[in-house]
Amino acid sequence: MGKVVFIFAFLFLGFFGFAQEIEESILWNPNRKLSWSDFKGKIPPAAVPAATTASGISYKYSANLIHHEVDLDFEVNAYFYPNESWYKPNDCDDLILSHEQLHFDISELFARKMRKKLARTSFSDNVKAEIRRIYKDILQELEDFQDQYDWETNFSRNREKQLEWNKKIAKALQNPS
Repeated sequence: MGKVVFIFAFLFLGFFGFAQEIEESILWNPNRKLSWSDFKGKIPPAAVPAATTASGISYKYSANLIHHEVDLDFEVNAYFYPNESWYKPNDCDDLILSHEQLHFDISELFARKMRKKLARTSFSDNVKAEIRRIYKDILQELEDFQDQYDWETNFSRNREKQLEWNKKIAKALQNPS
């Protein structure tokens, strides 16, 4: 019923950046929904929420400077991290699972937003810093959006609001951009 946003992007010097998967992860896929068996993390001893989803955005890129113009090749993905995600079996039901799935889906929406921003940006020879800035801004927006989602749904306890968010995010995911 909570969320944790994990971000993994490790950059090498120069114009090359590579994301690195530190642990087991599940790439967001419209045809694969989370199940409770995906939540493999240990429940913290003093945990109040019924469940926690660890998801986030990862990116990698390469850039070439050609005649004072930056040619950027990039990949941005949303991931779920099973070993950092957990749930309390006695406290969880399908509505809570749908709440946790939406945290992952929201990460995908912001991965799409970053892809669009990268595709539409004209970069200078300071591309590394410019991409970092875009990434940082997207992560802040993602965190704020996730917090709004939890607040409005009262961490899935407000069933009516949860169902509204389910529809809202499903509709947003239908737009492939």
